[in-house]
Amino acid sequence: MDTGIGAVDGPKAAPSGALACPATFAASSSHASSAEATMGRHLARRLVQVGVSDVFAVPGDFNLTLLDHLIAEPGLRLIGCCNELNAGYAADGYARAKGVGACAVTFTVGGLSVLNAIAGAYSENLPLICIVGGPNSNDYGTNRILHHTIGLPDFTQELRAFQTVTCYQAVVNNLDDAHEQIDKAISTALKESKPVYISVSCNLPGVSHPTFSRDPVPYFLSPRMSNQMGLEAAVEATVQFLDKSVKPVMVAGPKLRVAKAGAAFAELADASGYAVATMPSAKGMVAETLPRFLGTYWGAVSTAFCAEIVESADAYLFAGPIFNDYSSVGYSFLLKKEKAVIVQPDRVTVGNGPAFGCIMMKDFLSALAQRVTKNTTAYENYKRIFVPDGEPPESEPGEPLRVNVLFKHVQKMLTGDSAVIAETGDSWFNCQKLKLPDGCGLVVRASRYEFQMQYGSIGWSVGALLGYAQGSKDKRVIACIGDGSFQVTAQDVSTMLRCEQNSIIFLINNGGYTIEVEIHDGPYNVIKNWNYTGLVDAIHNGEGKCWTAKVTCEEELTAAIETATGEKQDCLCFIEVIAHKDDTSKELLEWGSRVSAANSRPPNPQ
Repeated sequence: MDTGIGAVDGPKAAPSGALACPATFAASSSHASSAEATMGRHLARRLVQVGVSDVFAVPGDFNLTLLDHLIAEPGLRLIGCCNELNAGYAADGYARAKGVGACAVTFTVGGLSVLNAIAGAYSENLPLICIVGGPNSNDYGTNRILHHTIGLPDFTQELRAFQTVTCYQAVVNNLDDAHEQIDKAISTALKESKPVYISVSCNLPGVSHPTFSRDPVPYFLSPRMSNQMGLEAAVEATVQFLDKSVKPVMVAGPKLRVAKAGAAFAELADASGYAVATMPSAKGMVAETLPRFLGTYWGAVSTAFCAEIVESADAYLFAGPIFNDYSSVGYSFLLKKEKAVIVQPDRVTVGNGPAFGCIMMKDFLSALAQRVTKNTTAYENYKRIFVPDGEPPESEPGEPLRVNVLFKHVQKMLTGDSAVIAETGDSWFNCQKLKLPDGCGLVVRASRYEFQMQYGSIGWSVGALLGYAQGSKDKRVIACIGDGSFQVTAQDVSTMLRCEQNSIIFLINNGGYTIEVEIHDGPYNVIKNWNYTGLVDAIHNGEGKCWTAKVTCEEELTAAIETATGEKQDCLCFIEVIAHKDDTSKELLEWGSRVSAANSRPPNPQ
């Protein structure tokens, strides 16, 4: 079930204007038997209600009885992962596909292992429900020392670690308030679009309690509303600001997802006539077939001619931007605050001021589209200077495969039924250059694109691929992963096989951490080479559908892609691409030098 909770355009509104999460069962009138009136059943049904069909889990003695209840829920599938970090990454990928994700681990050793993935989901504004099996309720306050702890009679270490990377924490060690705590945690994740933490004492999931005697009533979450007077004032100030400019542009940022404003952004793009670009972390959130789409605005490593148009504009509207050292290419943007309208999910700032709060981005962009004067000057300037991209030089027969040739072929693979996941590294830059196709109009089966720009945790893509593919069974996912990143999280290829997924993994083997090399080189960036296809064959072990290939030249790559998209299209396909260690995109070379300069700035004088 797709509730639309995490979609770029948001859910279809309920008649009253509130967000109703549909249930998959008759919830309001059905009674549970005394044996079924348990907290474990309630939690499982809540997950199904909000759109979670798969929970990524690693069993441990503190969560086993809870896992029994998750398994017993008809609408829920428990997917066992190889480690907690990958379970968290999988829940992250699933949330990107379905709008909300969930993982379940054990106390402290599991919780602290999954913490890195939860932090990444927090940075990317993803609603993720992290469930931890906790100590027996009788052990709280007894001064006892338990296993899976650091040897102190203090059970709050895990909770304190989660407080900074989740928007709500519930420690359920008493059935009297368990119903309230669970419901508040899950609803908060949906409303805030952030992860939450739920710790459940290991002896409570199967105990009946009268508060769980009815099936849970589906959530009815009131959306945040704009201050109407503030909205009108913000639109008026912005119209005056933009209409006096000569060549305005608009740029989409990654917070379009959390603001559910993708359709409103496209509406404004159509009404305004402005040239349109996306920040790198917003790729895939705006249709790249919009009439005046320029490409990715990423400072010095932008799509050709995009930065020139954006940075020379006399006004720019940024919708949901995140300006950090990576997205600004080491703080080297040539933007001026006084020329910018910054639209955040609940706030608008026009130039150096004024600023308006309690303004929802979706409302603001739609209202602005009704008022703004059409101006296509920036795009007309772009057409005057634009020179089409060239094709990579043709390869000689048997010539070692170049990375730009690989991505030429990846481009040809993309359809409306595909999705792309890019790992941290040179794949960031090569995948940014892919042109994502779609169908007709704005409501389309578009190619989706995901990567983790803000947090940038290497290894994220393996778990995220598992979760995204599980949540998007109507798409075939193509993942581009470097060898260094793959070594961090490779184990859960086995879980992909257990789930009968048919993703295509391009493993780019260039012998090290290439992105780190371009920032600051050293012997620590060289890794031990693996027999990657041999490893995946060993994981396969004859169980499930898997096909592997190792390619060293374009002819072998072409044959491998033909097989992966033809006779092996129902298999998990793993293609190891042998590349030269110095074969990188020109964008990575430029970006790496600028980030290096930012990292190596000397201390300010004291």
